[in-house]
Amino acid sequence: MERFIIAHMYPDLLDLYGDRGNLICLKKRLHDYGFNCEIRSIRLHEKIDFNTIDMIFMGGGSDREQGLVYHDLLTKAERFKEEIENGLPVLCVCGAYQLLGKYYQAYDGSIMEGLGIFGFSTQGKKERLIGNILIESETHGKKNSVVGFENHGGRTWLEDHQLKPFGKVIKGFGNNGQDGSEGLWYKNLIGTYLHGPLLPKNPHIADYFIEAMTARKGLTLNKKLNDEIEWFAHEQVIKKLQKSR
Repeated sequence: MERFIIAHMYPDLLDLYGDRGNLICLKKRLHDYGFNCEIRSIRLHEKIDFNTIDMIFMGGGSDREQGLVYHDLLTKAERFKEEIENGLPVLCVCGAYQLLGKYYQAYDGSIMEGLGIFGFSTQGKKERLIGNILIESETHGKKNSVVGFENHGGRTWLEDHQLKPFGKVIKGFGNNGQDGSEGLWYKNLIGTYLHGPLLPKNPHIADYFIEAMTARKGLTLNKKLNDEIEWFAHEQVIKKLQKSR
């Protein structure tokens, strides 16, 4: 049985808002598809063997934790960027997403440098953008709804106009609450503010990552899972948003 290894970066620091549930979802779905899955924790100052992993996940954390992670990620940034370019599946949520850009400027004016992998920056505001969110994102060649929960003070601006958002905001705030964009989608990397966690309520996005992982091994998915419960949860978020109009 084929085995997949997902690296969970800094699980003791970037652990806000239930985002660990994304890993539980991926492991369960991979098992249901007939594969083994290992979640490998990578903590501060630990090396990561990019040759043995099939996906990277990083969640959200406070400004302090982001600062600690940033300095450690700098030592891995060059290889990390190479792997992103080579199509390594990556999911970065909230604080981890912000770290991929040029910098984060807090509302008190202090600046925390980012990895500079992508041409965007984040401005921190005291007022947080909080609530359920619905976006439209193109997956598998068609537009699909994606739901989640956002809770962030940062306003992210994609300054490189060639960058593609993860989706278009239908209801909620997204990257900055103004331009209608949410997140970032580059090759097999998705950066997003959607917590909840994201993947259990969006099985099509979970399968996007699984398909990317299997394709890199020359494998294909030969069955379809019963996602009735997942889509029920998905629709409940949409109904809540419709009632809030």
